[in-house]
Amino acid sequence: MRYEEFTIEGRNAVLEAYRAGRPIDRLFLLDGCQDGPIMSIRREAGKKGTPVKYVSRERLDQISGTGKHQGVIAYAAAYAYAEVSEILDAAGKKGEAPFLILLDNIEDPHNLGAIIRTANLAGAHGVIIPRNRAVGLTAAVAKTSAGALNYTPVARVTNLAKTIEELKKEGIWFVCADMGGTRMYDLNLGGPIGLVIGSEGEGVGRLVREKCDMTASIPMKGDIDSLNASVAAGVLAYEIVRQRLFR
Repeated sequence: MRYEEFTIEGRNAVLEAYRAGRPIDRLFLLDGCQDGPIMSIRREAGKKGTPVKYVSRERLDQISGTGKHQGVIAYAAAYAYAEVSEILDAAGKKGEAPFLILLDNIEDPHNLGAIIRTANLAGAHGVIIPRNRAVGLTAAVAKTSAGALNYTPVARVTNLAKTIEELKKEGIWFVCADMGGTRMYDLNLGGPIGLVIGSEGEGVGRLVREKCDMTASIPMKGDIDSLNASVAAGVLAYEIVRQRLFR
């Protein structure tokens, strides 16, 4: 395991961290705030013996990494990057064909957080990101994932194309999101599958795209020609879910 430290911000993110059993070292709460979610966080902090400090909104703004702390910031034990083998083991323990989401050129933490959230809800066993030219597990990612980062493992690899090659040896097929690809409804996306998503601007890099077995396009009926990366990931992930359930 490799660790990267940061704060957890936002009411849902902090509550989910407690519920997932993540150790929290200290907690900053907005002084005077007594609403329901804050009281729930205070109760969880009391159960776990977390030191709580009540501070002004200005102080929270100073230490916030996202600017959207919602009156609560926790300093937590760091999130761990998983190994790819651990993600495959998790699928095996569930008796399920592996379902992975691989991200290329995703530099926006809000996109990464939203995709991790989608991965969790769609039943993906993990997310794989590259070490370079990509956002890591930051506070903004944790907040946007709305707690999903506590449950969905994220592996960080040096070479995404090489990782795909190695995973193919495990019997996994790879589908790449590409506007010029085959309509997603016409592809067989069941079985062991890796969904590869690129950034909204650059898409999936050429070397990674060439390693994929299929390219999938999302039908577009509007006046613009592309979807936000996290939205595209959601649409394709749930087509995979549909096929896994009904084929």
